[in-house]
Amino acid sequence: MTIEGESHGHDHHHHGHDHHHEHGHDHHHHDHGPLGAAHAPGLSPARIVEIEENILAHNDHLAAHNREDLAAAGVLALNLVSSPGSGKTTLLARTARDLAARAPITVIEGDQQTSLDADRIRETGARAVQVNTGKGCHLDADMVRRALGTLEMEPGGVLFIENVGNLVCPAGFDLGEAAKVVILSVTEGEDKPIKYPDMFAAARLMVLNKSDLLPYVPFDVEKCIAYARQVNPNIGVLTVSALTGEGLDKWYAWIEALRAERAALAAAG
Repeated sequence: MTIEGESHGHDHHHHGHDHHHEHGHDHHHHDHGPLGAAHAPGLSPARIVEIEENILAHNDHLAAHNREDLAAAGVLALNLVSSPGSGKTTLLARTARDLAARAPITVIEGDQQTSLDADRIRETGARAVQVNTGKGCHLDADMVRRALGTLEMEPGGVLFIENVGNLVCPAGFDLGEAAKVVILSVTEGEDKPIKYPDMFAAARLMVLNKSDLLPYVPFDVEKCIAYARQVNPNIGVLTVSALTGEGLDKWYAWIEALRAERAALAAAG
């Protein structure tokens, strides 16, 4: 895992704790589903469960510290998750450009290899740091912790964490965000919420993107929403087009409402 622009001076100052891989947490397990130990040779099922529980517990510990720091700074953090090709980066780039006048925008960009998406975000004027996960199929709280160490968060700002394109692995890893937002393109199947229920159950909002293509693709919006609410009755739903701008006013209003809520909590201490 590499972080663009990271220096060793940031590894251990965050919170005054040295948590880096203290449980031997490596990322080879990412190759086989959310935790990947299911096919580990020579390990009993009980040992596999113990390892997975330790990894998640360690991740949640670091996520709690991330959440505390972000809350203290009055920064709203959103974890954007999707499968590849959902238009997530296009939506994020337009969002960063359109919201720039309202709030400081910062992006942590997760990808397995390239920095192309971070470059696209920087073209909007937003600050962005790239995290390359190598073979890892998701970001984890430690990666986000180290990325935060390279950034200066401005009070009242919004931090977008664009996760690796995957609807399985990121579902089980808390990053310290205020909310997960799952982005689903209408060019995908409307049954995605029941095929990947953990992700949609964990999300606070589902954004149906590429609505401009609805006249041309066999996508049943109502059925998709019904499936999503079957696994998460409280999930919010917005239909947008990052290309034409349709529905983006509601997306921005949703972000603004959460940002105001976060600012009020920070002001209250």
